[in-house]
This record gives sequence, structure tokens and C-alpha cells, in this order.
Amino acid sequence: MSAVLRRLAVYFLAAWVAITVSFLLPRVVPGNPVAGAVARASQSGNCNSQCVLAVEEQLGFDVHKSLWDQYVEYIGNLSHGNLGHSWSENAPVGSLILSYLPWTLAVLGLATTISFVAGTTIGTFVAWRRGSWIDWIMPGATFFQAIPYFFLALVLVLIFGQTGTMLRWLPSLFGYDIYTVTPGFNGPYISSVIAHAILPVATVVLASIAGFLVAMRNQVITTMDEDFVLMAAAKGLHTRTVIWYAARNALLPVVSNFTIAISLVVSGQILVEIVFNYPGIGYHLNDALGKLDYSLVQGIFVVITLIVLAANLLADVVYVLIDPRARQIA
Repeated sequence: MSAVLRRLAVYFLAAWVAITVSFLLPRVVPGNPVAGAVARASQSGNCNSQCVLAVEEQLGFDVHKSLWDQYVEYIGNLSHGNLGHSWSENAPVGSLILSYLPWTLAVLGLATTISFVAGTTIGTFVAWRRGSWIDWIMPGATFFQAIPYFFLALVLVLIFGQTGTMLRWLPSLFGYDIYTVTPGFNGPYISSVIAHAILPVATVVLASIAGFLVAMRNQVITTMDEDFVLMAAAKGLHTRTVIWYAARNALLPVVSNFTIAISLVVSGQILVEIVFNYPGIGYHLNDALGKLDYSLVQGIFVVITLIVLAANLLADVVYVLIDPRARQIA
């Protein structure tokens, strides 16, 4: 329990640092979010001094308040779930992120699960059959591990995407067919969402599975030389049982490395969403940056950070639960 509490304290500190950075960044980078919002407001009419003050108050960039007062107000708004107001979308940032989040979490959750399960399973098999023809998987895994997410996404679009130039099997733009399908709980919409998610999920899986595969293979090879595995094989236990003994113990370091992998997967998925115009957080983050909508950028940054920290915390808790040695650390 003490190990879990220490990890909670570390993650709360990391969350506070991330929130503070998200507050400071829009105030130190070039550009004026208030000026952009005022310019847009002026297109539909004159924006007088009262209008400018209202925009500053709405966006949380009141220059008439000290930086500390703005920070206290920002923390207070966050505690009430208020992430600000987007001037480019003219809507609360919180409601916008809630509409973007399911798209990102669906792809992230499915792709990470497939990568972890398939990577650890294949890595175990490759380690057990090392020295055979199956070792040819490793150069291919290393190749995909070295390819940037966005480049792999472009290659898949070129080969399989309907906007590509080769097979044109799968849709490669948007989260569903925005021209012919009506959103809702109906067959055409659900099938369109699934079809449009295939290429983004495949990109993330291909780019991230190699990390789990290589890590699991190396750990299983090391574990197979341990005494308890050699003793199990010497007793004549079934091959599946011996493999399970080795894989179960080799899995512990892989789970601990999952915290690093999830950060890379999240950052890679942001680029994947931009390539596919997939309506998740990454695509809208890029769009908000182009429009200098700092309130929306700020809110998305906070949410992405909290998602990564939550995933890392979950991995740490799972590691403590499955490894008794971690619970014995004072």
C-alpha cells in the first residue's frame, strides 16, 4: 500500500507541474489569443472596449490582473471542470474535448491492447524458437519500430487508402463517411466508423507492437536460463507449462516499461490523427494551433497529460499487484 501511495504522490506532483506549464505556455509564446478573438468578433460588428474586456474575461487572459491572480483563477476553474472557452468554435472547451475524446480513446485503447497482447505473445514464441526461421521476424519488427508514426500512416494511405494510388480498399479520411451517413445508433454509421478506424488502428499497432515484441523476446530468453525454468523442463512438465513459467516472470519488466511505451503511443497517435483527419484530440489540437485558439490548446494539453499520467499510474498499480517484491519495498 505504501508503494502505491508514493506513486500517487509522484503522479499528483507531475499533474500539478503539467497544469502549471499549460497555464504559462500561452502567456509566454508569441501571439495574442485575445487579439484573435477580438478580430473575429469585429467581423460581425464593432468590438468596443467593453467587448475586449468581456473577451479577456471569457478566455482567462485578463491583462489587468496579476499573473498570480490569473493562475489562482485558472486552478479554481479547473477544479470546477471549467477549461475555458474556445473562440474559434465558440463553445466551452470542456464540451468540445468530451466530443473529441471518445474517438481518441477508442483507437488508443484498441491499438494498445492489440499491440501489447500480440507483441508479448509473439515475443514469447520467438524467444522459445530462437535460432529457427522464426527469428526472421526480428528484422521486420525493428524496421517498423524505427519508422515514424506519421510516415507509416502516409504509406498505408498510399497503399490501402481510398485517397491513395494503389489498392484503395479502405477509407482514409475522417472518422466516418460525413457525406452519406447520418451519425447515430444505426448500422450504416457504426459500420462506417469501424471501417474508418481500421487504418489508424493498424498504423498505431504496426508502429508500437515491435517494442513489446522485442522487449518480451529478450526477457524470455534471459528468464529461460533461470533455475526454476530449467527445473520445470527437467521434471518433464508439458512445454506449454514451461513456457508459461518463463513468460509469466518475463512479463514483469515489460509491464514496467509499458509506462514509457504509452507516452510514445499517445504522441504518435496525435500525428496519425492529423494524417487521417481523424476527429480525435490530436487532429483538433493541430487545428487549434493553426487558429491560435490557445484556450482549446491549453485544455487539450491538460487532458492529454492527465490521460498519460492515468495510464502510467494504472500500469504502476498493476505492476505492484502482480509483483510481490514491489510491495515489500519500504
